Amino acid sequence: MLSISIRQLEVFVAIASAGTVRAAAERLFVTQPAVSMALAELERQLNGQLFDRERGRLHLSPRGKEVLPMAQEVIERVHEMLRQSGDQELELTGELRVGASNTIGNYLVGDLLGVFVERHPQVSLQVSVENTHTITAGLLAHRIDVGCVEGPVNHAQLEVLPWRDDELVVCAAPLHALAQQQDLKARHFKDAKWILREPGSAMRVQTEHVLASLPPGRILLELGQVEAIKQAVIAGLGIACLPQSATGDAVTAGRLKVLPTPFVNLQRRLSLVLHKSRYRGALIDAFVNSLAIPEPIQKSL
Repeated sequence: MLSISIRQLEVFVAIASAGTVRAAAERLFVTQPAVSMALAELERQLNGQLFDRERGRLHLSPRGKEVLPMAQEVIERVHEMLRQSGDQELELTGELRVGASNTIGNYLVGDLLGVFVERHPQVSLQVSVENTHTITAGLLAHRIDVGCVEGPVNHAQLEVLPWRDDELVVCAAPLHALAQQQDLKARHFKDAKWILREPGSAMRVQTEHVLASLPPGRILLELGQVEAIKQAVIAGLGIACLPQSATGDAVTAGRLKVLPTPFVNLQRRLSLVLHKSRYRGALIDAFVNSLAIPEPIQKSL
């Protein structure tokens, strides 16, 4: 007889998201013993351990990674049935975990979330701002539901949907020698001091492509935030590739200068990333639709 309950699945999903029994209990407004008992019973019925215990935190076991997308789908399908059970469909509720890469999370968050928040005010959005590598890892581990990133993503388990085009610009302080150069050419960048993002970020990869097309320079600094790089450039420490969306205020104030560089390709694509095995319930569908993603959403049957 089938005796797995929705509550047991909710407990499992909550622990997978929160990482500890205590945090899951707080999220579900139940006691820690109740959470532990529900997890133990689910593991007994599935005849396998769903988590590995390490330093007080619970990490999905190989079996847990297989079960999690199915558990999420069951829960979301039940919620959808309840929303549609009355005379009219109820307002969307629940939690959606979004991972946004640095530029998007800090400078385009209004464009990313504005329409969705306006349409679905009862949905709780949990937004983490990380580099592209960390976001893709979070998607693969089912720690986040959707990601929005700046760079290319190539993984068999992930689907990439184009969102919008974007551009980097090469910047310097107004008194920097390159900012004073008339009719700037690629050769003028020889021995330039560059300030880069950390490895694992899409902006780092794109900047390295730019550097490969210019005369040799030197990497002076590596910083983990776009704003920190911008401030270092303003201080005259070096030059950098920065998102155009991050430079407007400083350029207008005369603290930063965009260098004309038609000889390098600074175009890029911002994309939405989804796990292929993650069920696209009403929340994910609504989020994708709010961004006007042109590709049709294929729902699992």
